[in-house]
Amino acid sequence: MSRKPKKGYYVKGHFVAEGSELDLELRSEQTGGEPSKTELKKESTELQKLGEALLTLRADLYERLELPESLATALEDLKRISNFEGRRRQLQYVGKLMRNLDPEVLQAARDALEEQRGGSAQQTLALHAAEKWRDDLIASDDALQNWLQVHPGADVQQLRALIRQARKDAAPTQDEVSKGQAPRRGRAYREIFQMVREQLEQEDHG
Repeated sequence: MSRKPKKGYYVKGHFVAEGSELDLELRSEQTGGEPSKTELKKESTELQKLGEALLTLRADLYERLELPESLATALEDLKRISNFEGRRRQLQYVGKLMRNLDPEVLQAARDALEEQRGGSAQQTLALHAAEKWRDDLIASDDALQNWLQVHPGADVQQLRALIRQARKDAAPTQDEVSKGQAPRRGRAYREIFQMVREQLEQEDHG
């Protein structure tokens, strides 16, 4: 199969492929450095997406941005609109207002979203760590010794009592074994998780 010839044109005997860096430079010179329609559309779409993402921000991060009243109102309206076409038009309006923001404010908006995403990831990891410790503590006495070595400030008496109760709660009855039911998880199971999570959080903040 023969390869398709690249689209492009010749300038002073040199072939310039469409979309190449040279092509973009030449187009920029022709328009006096003004962005092309494609670039403007791309920027508009990005700003619309950024505006829509701001609706997911936590209140403290959102307030920190101190957005202009017109944009804040437009975002509130966007939150309420469920009709597809109405939402699309409102998003375009939000994108238009976003274009008027200073670059510093736009960057602050992106940073706030990134901060929230990072925080969510850290919280998820912390929850998983607490869940693993809880399961290990209930399953093995060795895990308790490991926990106390790593977290000497933990209330060992309360933790031992909770572990004993959680194991007792989880012990299946003859009826549950015959029916193949999952082990029960009582209050002690939840309290171990709470205790472990609080200990981990204290040490993270300390």
